[in-house]
Amino acid sequence: MPATHSTARYVGRFAPSPSGPLHFGSLVAAVGSYLDARSHDGAWLLRLEDVDRPRCQPGAADGILRALAAFGFEWDAEVVIQSQRDAIYGAAFEKLREGGRIFPCGCTRREIADSQPQGGLSLAGDGAQIYPGTCRSALMPGRPVRSWRLRVDADVMVFDDAVQGPIRQDLGAEVGDFVLLRADGLFAYQLAVVVDDAAQGITHVVRGADLLDSTPRQILLQRLLGLPTPRYAHLPVAVNAAGEKLSKQTRAMPLSASRPLPALLGALKFLGQMPPGELAEASLSELWCWARVHWDLARVPRQRMLAGPE
Repeated sequence: MPATHSTARYVGRFAPSPSGPLHFGSLVAAVGSYLDARSHDGAWLLRLEDVDRPRCQPGAADGILRALAAFGFEWDAEVVIQSQRDAIYGAAFEKLREGGRIFPCGCTRREIADSQPQGGLSLAGDGAQIYPGTCRSALMPGRPVRSWRLRVDADVMVFDDAVQGPIRQDLGAEVGDFVLLRADGLFAYQLAVVVDDAAQGITHVVRGADLLDSTPRQILLQRLLGLPTPRYAHLPVAVNAAGEKLSKQTRAMPLSASRPLPALLGALKFLGQMPPGELAEASLSELWCWARVHWDLARVPRQRMLAGPE
């Protein structure tokens, strides 16, 4: 439910992918981003990151919005929906193409995997393999264009994450040329999120550490497109007993909208905020009031993964 707050210097956001119902892992990111914005008297915006259409589940977007409202979240503008913004992503893509930074690629995933030593080297952030540069100079004769990639040169990105500390990534060595337009004609997440953060005026990005390895790519795109770089804080990701991130794929249990208090208290504890025991009997508004007053980003554990609730 949209709230009526004046525009603030701090603008944060929560950007879930509607691939399933809201679960504890996504609640942690929502709580962290919301409280960091509110503790700075800032705005908190919502974006549904459904640019990857095949992963989206029918009805999940509406379900997430209903769950957030039931949990007492209030957002400050209309919800942005990525699947409605292809023209905007296309304009950014053309700017990069005119600048000579992107090139067509005819390689399949299998070919890229086969080029890797000992069966393939994966990135920690998104599981993608390092591109060997096969089509950098020219597309091989007779090969159809399967994707368009950003040419990564000697680009070393360094930034200070408010939770995880100093981060340095050599994009050329650790990532390689990465996809901006996919084989199925959809724009890649990396391009969409950069364009959307700038369009929404996002100043602070508080999200899960599963996206930490994507941040240097996004900073590079921001620089190439002449867009501002937000401040970043990557929260620990909740994992199950097997060390897997809580998600639809790992059968994370959906949250019960009828019992928001226990889940919110669990998220606050997970984030190191130490809510007092009496909050278990509080109203939803009382819990949020306490959380806004006592939020301290410095208490968030400086880890990429933490065990979630059993």
